[in-house]
Amino acid sequence: MEPRFLPQSEPDGLTVPDNTWAGEARTAAGCAGLLLVVSLIVEACDGGLNLPAALLWIALTVVLFVALLPARVVAAPGRLTVRTLWTRTSVRTDRLATLHWPDGIERRLMLTDTDGGRARIDLRVLLANPPLWLLLETDARTSYENGTLRHGVRDLDRLTRHVERDTAHSVFTISGLH
Repeated sequence: MEPRFLPQSEPDGLTVPDNTWAGEARTAAGCAGLLLVVSLIVEACDGGLNLPAALLWIALTVVLFVALLPARVVAAPGRLTVRTLWTRTSVRTDRLATLHWPDGIERRLMLTDTDGGRARIDLRVLLANPPLWLLLETDARTSYENGTLRHGVRDLDRLTRHVERDTAHSVFTISGLH
């Protein structure tokens, strides 16, 4: 007898999600919920809560939650997908055409594949998820070796050094050597 429910997996086998997303989503919900509770209590203590005021605070709470909710990132060999509340973008990481990480305070990496797919990923996601970074870096190097990655090799090297430096710093901090 065969099992009824088989786990779904990517065709290439390995799927690497952003392991910090659930915690960040809970934090966003907590902050929004706290705003709602505090604002309703203040409104009730300040002469009574009415329907228009309650609806306004609920709307502001929803706006705060949407603003704080991070994008959900999932990678598999050859593909990186970024999901927000309204959009889902996917890029073939084994066929990258450009990889752009701007100098300065910008903390987002822009990826474009040869099919025109685009994805923007926050650097914190890569720093917090070494398996996700390793998969992305391996696929980007494959793109370079295959000749599709024409723009962004310097950014990739700079990003690699940054991730390695941050990882080493974290290891030293955790071990008490720093």
